[in-house]
Formats: sequence, structure tokens, C-alpha cells
Amino acid sequence: MQGVPEAVASCAPLAALGLSDEEAEATAGLFSALADPARVRIVNLVATAAEPICACRLYEPLGLTQPTVSHHLKKLVGVGLLEREQRGKWAYFSLKRDAVDTLAAVADLKDVCC
Repeated sequence: MQGVPEAVASCAPLAALGLSDEEAEATAGLFSALADPARVRIVNLVATAAEPICACRLYEPLGLTQPTVSHHLKKLVGVGLLEREQRGKWAYFSLKRDAVDTLAAVADLKDVCC
């Protein structure tokens, strides 16, 4: 999705001394995208696949229809967690590695907690 700002790129670590409004909004958008169990399962299925996975291979393991899976995939691509590659009539999805690194840094609170 070219031209769409990616929430992941604007996220800041939760342990940062201060977050701008933009960083807080982007971080909330990322967590919002992951707040749905189906989306968490999609990220899990994509993350554990050896290569980009066709959307058509997600319907059965998720027990969801094509339109519902497409909706969830669009949200995950929109926040920048997944990359979409069109191959003929099928769309293939993979994790954006830099987004995963950013997500890990955003959620890292081990040095400030307790």
C-alpha cells in the first residue's frame, strides 16, 4: 500500500521519557491492530511460515471467510506489520522484519518495571 503512512514507523518505546501525540497515536494504532485474536493468529501463521503465505491458505486454519480474512490482512498491512505481494490473482503475505523489531522495542518494559 504505497502512500499510506505506516503506524509502526512512527511508534516509540513505551518506556520513552515522553511520547509525542503522533507517537502515542501510532503506537495505539499498532496495538489496536493486534487487539483482535484473529489478527494475532494471522501474524503467528505468517511468522511461522517458511516463505510468504498465500491469503487462500489462511481461511481454513482461522475458520474465517475470505472477506473476513481480507479485512484483517488489510488492517495488518495498513499498520505496517505485513507486506503484501500480488502474484497473479493471489496475494501473498510476509512479516516486515523491521516492523517486528520496532514492535519488540515498543513493548520492551523490562528495564523500567518493578
